[in-house]
Amino acid sequence: MDYKRKIGVAIATGALILNAFAPLAFADTTITINGNGSNSDNDATVTLNQTTTVTQNNDADVNNDVEVNADTGDNDANNNTGGDVSIDTGNAEGNVNVTNSLNANSANVNCCNAGDSTVKISNNGSESNNDVDLKVKNDVNVDQDNDADVNNWIDVNADTGDNDANGNTGDGGVSITTGNAKGNVSLSTAANLNSAVVGGGDEDGKSLSLWITDNGSNSDNDITADINSDLDVDQDNYADVDNDVEVNADTGDNDANNNTGDGDVMIDTGNATSDVEVDTMVNFNHAETDCGCVFGDLTVKVDGNGANSDNNVNVEVDSDLNVDQDNDADVDNEVEVEDVETGDNDANGNTSGGDGDPSVTTGDAESNVDVSTSGNVNSFGSDSEIDFPDFDFDFDFSFSFDLEDLLDALL
Repeated sequence: MDYKRKIGVAIATGALILNAFAPLAFADTTITINGNGSNSDNDATVTLNQTTTVTQNNDADVNNDVEVNADTGDNDANNNTGGDVSIDTGNAEGNVNVTNSLNANSANVNCCNAGDSTVKISNNGSESNNDVDLKVKNDVNVDQDNDADVNNWIDVNADTGDNDANGNTGDGGVSITTGNAKGNVSLSTAANLNSAVVGGGDEDGKSLSLWITDNGSNSDNDITADINSDLDVDQDNYADVDNDVEVNADTGDNDANNNTGDGDVMIDTGNATSDVEVDTMVNFNHAETDCGCVFGDLTVKVDGNGANSDNNVNVEVDSDLNVDQDNDADVDNEVEVEDVETGDNDANGNTSGGDGDPSVTTGDAESNVDVSTSGNVNSFGSDSEIDFPDFDFDFDFSFSFDLEDLLDALL
């Protein structure tokens, strides 16, 4: 019997939200109260409000249950009379590749809403009453949440051993030759990536100019400007990953006992190898904020107004930035390489009229386990030196996939 069984398993699960937001921007604002007569009462109230809310949520529940059995062993050649007795197995190979890539949010928000603003009260008559009330409010809220629950259970058995050649009588030799047994597992889980870039404003901000000039005597002139900018970025990740990997690669446990004949008795096993790689990357937050939304250049001018005029300029500028980044990861890795074995072979009680002695020659037994876990990284600012993992997602806002490739992976 000579055959090899190779099993490749590829499992990919993705949840992706890509958004680019460019909120409506107000053009330059100019407010003028000019050239009005004496005893006039002039009021201008301007309110500019802009609110941008981005909410991105992912919830992934992935369960991968993979069991692979590749077996060329468990062969019997017992109690034969005459000729050679030979068991020669092929290779047994079990390959499992599981890739989970899930839960990614990306938001690119242009946060600014107002251009340059100019307020001017000028050349109004005596005893006029002139008021300007300017309110500019800009709110940007970005909320990104990921919840990943991933359970990977992988069991691989590759066996060419457990062969019996016992109680044979004849002039020929008795031999058991096994192939190689390989169990290879590659398990990768990448989950929960948030990327928020909030910007698009002028580096130095917009200009705000407030003028009260050349108004008549006894005039009452007031400018009130209230400028508010509020930016909130909230990024939350929760990951619960359980990796349970069990590998068994065996070429041993062969018996060649109680054989009688002139030939040699020989057991020659192949190699037993196991390579296990478990890589878990979860919970990464990255935020950049560069909003030139709050006014940079402020000009206030009160000039050339008449006697006994009452002139007031009241400016209040508030800028609030709140970035909240939270990660919670629960990763359990259990890797059990039970048997990577070429031993436990028996050549006992054999009688030979030839010159040869019974021999047992085993192959190599090798097991390599590599477990890597990285996660819970928060990065804020464009200068952050964080090497984020490759989530196999394209964040240039032209995400695409090939349907044919997807079908090939599933079939």
